[in-house]
Amino acid sequence: MSRLVVVSNRVAPINEGEATAGGLAAGVMDALRHSGGLWFGWSGQTVPDAVVPPDSLAPGLPPAVARSGPVTLYTTDLTQRDYNDYYRGFANGTLWPTLHYQTGLARFERREFEGYRRVNRHFARHLAALVTPGDVIWAHDYHLMGLAAGLRELGLRNRIGLFLHIPFPAPAVLTTIPVHAELMRALCQYDLIGFQTEADRRAFADYLRQEAEGQELPDGTLQAFGRSLRTGVYPIGVDVDALRAEAALADAPHLTALRAGLGGRALVMSVERLDYSKGLRQRFAAYERFLAEQPDWHRRVEYLQIAPPSRSDVEAYQAIRRELEGEAGRINGRFAELDWTPLRYLNRSFPRRQLMPLYAAAQVGLVTPLRDGMNLVAKEYAAAQNPEDPGVLVLSQFAGAARELDAALLVNPHDEAGMAMALKQALGMAVEERRERHAAMLRVMRHNSLERWRDRFVGDLRQLPSLVASTG
Repeated sequence: MSRLVVVSNRVAPINEGEATAGGLAAGVMDALRHSGGLWFGWSGQTVPDAVVPPDSLAPGLPPAVARSGPVTLYTTDLTQRDYNDYYRGFANGTLWPTLHYQTGLARFERREFEGYRRVNRHFARHLAALVTPGDVIWAHDYHLMGLAAGLRELGLRNRIGLFLHIPFPAPAVLTTIPVHAELMRALCQYDLIGFQTEADRRAFADYLRQEAEGQELPDGTLQAFGRSLRTGVYPIGVDVDALRAEAALADAPHLTALRAGLGGRALVMSVERLDYSKGLRQRFAAYERFLAEQPDWHRRVEYLQIAPPSRSDVEAYQAIRRELEGEAGRINGRFAELDWTPLRYLNRSFPRRQLMPLYAAAQVGLVTPLRDGMNLVAKEYAAAQNPEDPGVLVLSQFAGAARELDAALLVNPHDEAGMAMALKQALGMAVEERRERHAAMLRVMRHNSLERWRDRFVGDLRQLPSLVASTG
């Protein structure tokens, strides 16, 4: 069988037990550990611009190599200019907000788009030296929309697929990016593009029809920009049994400390990266409203929000951190008692093995992003629960996970009153209803597992010809 080569913006930590960067890292590393392969990406380190001449790969900076079991990891540094233009600039200043429907937070600089294309080409040139003609290349996420174009420019005819972990917006939103046509032309150099939901896949196809004179054939093949490509829906999953086993470690020291601090109070828990797309401000407001409207719950409930900082050198992320710190202090100042802190707000990350017992101890999992491709926290929370006495998942209708976990309490994250009422319903829900809802979610998660996500995408990619036929 041909070798699997994974490419992503960042490569996950290789030490067992370390916290990973999110759903992409957890899902990809688990997948590669199962089958073995090669993983290539940015090291997370930058070097001075003078080290690398403009438009050069600098032969003195070959990729670093490491091993993690059956996985070979190759990482490369970026120059400070590349980091600013590619990562801080177009990827996270333009693409991330736009693809999450936050166009008011998006900016565009042609220089940054050129930096995005430059880094995608640099990745392609490094990768071309590592792959063989039979390798299947599986790229991940919005950072690498131009990777296939770079590889094709170098003459590679390998099967190349991209899985988009975040949402794909409607054409009217995507076209607010001034270079949308150039971006989509490059994206169509992939042979297979996978999405989390059918709505995301449909939005992509709608753009090609409306803006690129493309067409969709009866077999699902899309034709645009002189290329034929396939698309599919591959909802990423979790390993239910492994997460439940980690959650059952009830003697974990941090869990003992948490239970002692709670003193028998109910726990509402959220874990999200510190990001404006996650709806943290709206979540805090809903919890404050719940406390204001439900005085009987005072001193009987605590809300633990874990929000690891990310992209801390980007102003929008600095602003949301300052805002949330202020809101947490204000809410506690309004409701706290000498022996009760209603809201605990932690700006740090925890390894998954520590989070799972905390999830299991929480009566409510509050997962309410404004928009999300999937949101694996929702699935991890549900998997961690004791089936005999499970907690209740309160989930945003705009998370991809809501398409599968419709047995959760689905809420509109813009509806402060609705979320407050959902908190009340979740905290007061009878055990019989909790068991029924939880069992329904487990059935779906066992079907759409991490293994199925991996096997379906890679299997579909392997079945394609080594180069999908051009339409002329």
